[in-house]
Amino acid sequence: MKTVLPCVLMRSGTSRGPFFLGDWLPQDPELRDRALIGAIGASDLLQLDGLGGGSTLTSKVAIVSRSRQPDCDVDYLFAQLGAGQLSVDVRPNCGNMLAGVGPFAIEQGLVQPTGDETTVRVYNVNTGSRIEVVVCTPNGTVTYRGDSRIDGVTGAAAPIRLNFLDAWGAVTGSVFPTGRRIDTIAGVQVTCIDAAMPLMLIRAEDLGVRGDEAPAELDANKEMLVRLEALRLKAGKLMGLGDVSNSVVPKPVLISKGANENEIVSRYFTPRRCHSSHAVTGAIGVASAFALPGTVASSDHIFEGQRRVAVRHPAGRIEVDIQLERSDEELQVSRAALLRTARKIMEGELHIPDYVFNS
Repeated sequence: MKTVLPCVLMRSGTSRGPFFLGDWLPQDPELRDRALIGAIGASDLLQLDGLGGGSTLTSKVAIVSRSRQPDCDVDYLFAQLGAGQLSVDVRPNCGNMLAGVGPFAIEQGLVQPTGDETTVRVYNVNTGSRIEVVVCTPNGTVTYRGDSRIDGVTGAAAPIRLNFLDAWGAVTGSVFPTGRRIDTIAGVQVTCIDAAMPLMLIRAEDLGVRGDEAPAELDANKEMLVRLEALRLKAGKLMGLGDVSNSVVPKPVLISKGANENEIVSRYFTPRRCHSSHAVTGAIGVASAFALPGTVASSDHIFEGQRRVAVRHPAGRIEVDIQLERSDEELQVSRAALLRTARKIMEGELHIPDYVFNS
């Protein structure tokens, strides 16, 4: 078995992980997953034997290939690796890792630069959705240097714009897969929404917390975490996802009111620990639920057209531009866009330990 692989390690949004071309990895899915476990060091809780950092935010992998879709440039398969467990989950998308797909694809020759900005049309294999990734390419070369800042990341970098085109209902087939905008599970009102990522939204006060606590405080609230996971398991079945005890979706989110009419406070779980900042796909789901009427997160002011929604999280906030259009007398989200940054950390050869293939 090939145990030395080309690899590019990137900080992408508020996540980090190795990026691979599809043909750098074993083509057999089982062998591919074993190689990814070895790459991250997922066998160890601290991930000392790989590139992971002992956190779900640094246990991620992006696999990029030439697209099989006629209207896209590249296919992007995201994998979430476990920490201390041999798990590889390819059900969800990751919008933070998505930010690195554009520059990676250009630098690997899958997409030719088209001037000072290059739009990379990405097909997310996990969810079947399409996203435009706009990358800065002055003089026809990818640059990571710039003045854009995102909360949760030190320093500034070149802006990368993500335009989500058809992420609503991509996983379950419906924006509200239960057929309702509010469900009651074990006496608690929840909104199950599939908007870039299947989510279960709950008002923080309904679980006895404020919703603006630090992640460590929420992670220490064992009683609340047990209730949250029990609700998530039931929501997964209601959403048609089946038994989600070994899956990271749907992601549970605690929401509370923001400081103004265009802001909502979110605490996003991954799913059993509170995110230190926020997932991009999760922010799109929260912003969609905020902009649409009838959910547990709905704004007091609903209107048609474009709206910038600020999703406040532990490290700051993510601003999401939501476009609402009326179809069949009902408001629907037609587009969402936001800004991220990425940085290439290293490029070279990754050595995969033999034990991941022999176990």
